[in-house]
Amino acid sequence: MNLENRKIAGLLLFIAVMQFVLINVVCETVYSGYIVGQQAISDLGNWTLAGSFAALFSASSILFGVLIILGAYFVRQGSETRLFSSLLALAGVGNVVVGVVAENIVPSVHSLFALIMFVSWAAAAVVSFKFWKSPFSYLSVALGAFSLLMLTFSLVQRVNSSFLLGFGSGGLERLIVYPLWLWTFGLGVYLMGQSTLHSD
Repeated sequence: MNLENRKIAGLLLFIAVMQFVLINVVCETVYSGYIVGQQAISDLGNWTLAGSFAALFSASSILFGVLIILGAYFVRQGSETRLFSSLLALAGVGNVVVGVVAENIVPSVHSLFALIMFVSWAAAAVVSFKFWKSPFSYLSVALGAFSLLMLTFSLVQRVNSSFLLGFGSGGLERLIVYPLWLWTFGLGVYLMGQSTLHSD
């Protein structure tokens, strides 16, 4: 990956996370009665529940996905990172669809692409191990694996609602997503600050 592509990819990923986290906080704040531990992040984009601010959240989610896809594209340029960049792009696509199709519009489609997003995003973090220098490579695996573990617990909870590990469903979902936000933000910083990428 040449220096210019690296910087562009890093900047796009950095902006993607920064804007989405800030909008997420704003929407949680203005959503009257919103309970982080009990409600899904997607509730912030539910027009029935969140009102007019749902449009802001959905737009931010779509922008997040688009920036991730573009970031994956620039990661791919000039380097042999096809699997990693494809998984990252797929996560971006999932974000876009989740933003476009709110949970109250077509729940099945929303849930399917949310699952695709979670799996591909966490998998991207894990498989990126061989491309980044330590200690970031180890942090990538740890965050991706933790997210996949929490996703597994979340799926088990859907079958057995009493399985919450002491967390509400909203809290468990955030244990899936927050590590991925942190990893993507860290990846953006890493790409802007490192001049080399190990190729496969």
